[in-house]
Amino acid sequence: MIQIWSLRVVTCVSICTGLMETGDPATDLGHSERQTWSRQMDFIMSCVGFAVGLGNVWRFPYLCYKNGGGVFLIPYLLMVFVGGVPVFFLEIALGQFMKQGGVASWNIAPLFKGLGLASMVIVFFCNTYYIMVLVWGLYFLAHSFTSPLPWATCGHEWNTVNCTTNFSRVCLNQSLSPSPPNVSSLNTSASCLEHTGLRSSVMEFWERKVLRLSGGLDEVGDINGYLVLCLLATWVIVYFCIWKGVKSAGKVVYFTAVFPYLVLVVLFVHGVSLPGAVNGIIYYLKPDWSKLSEAQVWIDAATQIFFSYAIGLGALTALGSYNRFNNNCYQDAFILALINSGTSFFAGFVVFSVLGFMAAEQGVDISNVAESGEISFIAYPKAVSLMPLAPLWAVLFFLMLLVLGLDSQFVGVEGFITGIIDMLPPKSFLGSQRREVIVAICCFTCFTIDLSMVTEGGMYVFQLFDYYSASGITLLWQAFWECVVVAWVYGADRFMDNVACMIGYRPLPYMKWCWSYVTPVVCMAVFLFHVVNYKRLVYNAVYVYPWWGEVLGCFLALSSMLCIPLTVLYKLLHCKGSLMERWQHLTTPIWGRHHLEFLPHENEARLLPKAEENKNTLLYESVI
Repeated sequence: MIQIWSLRVVTCVSICTGLMETGDPATDLGHSERQTWSRQMDFIMSCVGFAVGLGNVWRFPYLCYKNGGGVFLIPYLLMVFVGGVPVFFLEIALGQFMKQGGVASWNIAPLFKGLGLASMVIVFFCNTYYIMVLVWGLYFLAHSFTSPLPWATCGHEWNTVNCTTNFSRVCLNQSLSPSPPNVSSLNTSASCLEHTGLRSSVMEFWERKVLRLSGGLDEVGDINGYLVLCLLATWVIVYFCIWKGVKSAGKVVYFTAVFPYLVLVVLFVHGVSLPGAVNGIIYYLKPDWSKLSEAQVWIDAATQIFFSYAIGLGALTALGSYNRFNNNCYQDAFILALINSGTSFFAGFVVFSVLGFMAAEQGVDISNVAESGEISFIAYPKAVSLMPLAPLWAVLFFLMLLVLGLDSQFVGVEGFITGIIDMLPPKSFLGSQRREVIVAICCFTCFTIDLSMVTEGGMYVFQLFDYYSASGITLLWQAFWECVVVAWVYGADRFMDNVACMIGYRPLPYMKWCWSYVTPVVCMAVFLFHVVNYKRLVYNAVYVYPWWGEVLGCFLALSSMLCIPLTVLYKLLHCKGSLMERWQHLTTPIWGRHHLEFLPHENEARLLPKAEENKNTLLYESVI
């Protein structure tokens, strides 16, 4: 029995050329040893569940309002086609072609495997802190079964003497602190404050009951026992969603991906029937053409695309690796882009119909309600408390919030697990363990780190992770190098040939142009804009993070960004030969066993025995 160790191609001719000429595109060439989706719809729903999250439902409507209403759609749609779709397609196609997760898929250019490591670091941080949104949502859900809702009234043990439920107040014209780049809906700075020092009942419930907020990052305080239970319950749900792999996860996403859409439709139908809803929708779409000339509008559009399309996290590559080899990933990319952006646009109607109602009820201008920024846990819960049958709408809202974030969470964890398993040597201790054990270890590790976010100072820790670890800077850096490596190191035309051998035809040339020129330029321009306009992290427009908190945040960002250059340097220094020989050797793709099935017929395979392996282990090397 011959064990194939690896296959290295030492020619610039695409390995797919032979298949394109002589093969049948309809033939299933999947890797027989790797799990595949039971049906292609499982893959579509998993991508929808992962990419469509809180950023689509809450951040996009806010950015649309902030950046000129309907005018924002112009830069947004442009960035979709020059940034979102090309990189989205690249990541899925790379995983499908290499049949590997986020790290091993970069065997297509081994010198740059640091890209895979960087994506693993980013998605690990995302998995760690993003789940706190679900924890808070579960906590609110548990308190939504009472009438009146606990955040709708004062007089509770967590309220102060300054608590009020009278929201018809004069709003201060103060500038808001920048919303966190990833989960912007968690920006708790409020622009509507009482001149008399009064605080809303919903704000006190959020800060004094849910968060039990301390005075700063250095005041850790006690652990919130109720939040720990919610945290444990959420991680248990995530574990059992993915412990068996894509066969089980592919079934769960049908519920987690579809249910939020059903609730969104119900909330929209109810929202448009409320007084003031039409004014809210008009305010959402009202065009301000002067905004098109502002650089910040284009920066916000580009940044939103990379967040909402989950670019650079490596999870899309992992999901694509479970596809059949001949799956039409090119078509899937456009379908998923349509669903993603369409969800963002529709969510604006849902959110602003309710905010319009809230403004009418409070007797204030809708700009004051929208400007509060925090929608998920302050503005929308308050609006729900003003509606008839408030507990019903609160349960629906927070159940949708929980499910919406849950599928993003467990698919993100699945992507991380896939990368870990692909990297583990089969004969190592962890490599020999069952998948269930590895998943349990990863979930427990994240749970342990999350304990720092359920303390009284946990919100400061959360915002530190959110602002730095998976910020615009890290994702843009990652996307830039992905395009550069595929287009200029491996070769854009070569990768287009690879895609053609999978789907049976070449994609539009615009994909190659985007990978080679447009997308890298856009990524680097936005990246430099973020660096030049860097501002210190501030919470609630008042608390400025200490210098050591800034240093810790920079460490979180650099921990992923430095993976790329440090890996390149390490590999070059530990390879023998001249610099040109090292480059040629380290940029030569290492193919997997499934690539043998479609090698061109004119290629001859030479068997090369490997001294350090046993006599049954042979190394295949393709030569012309």
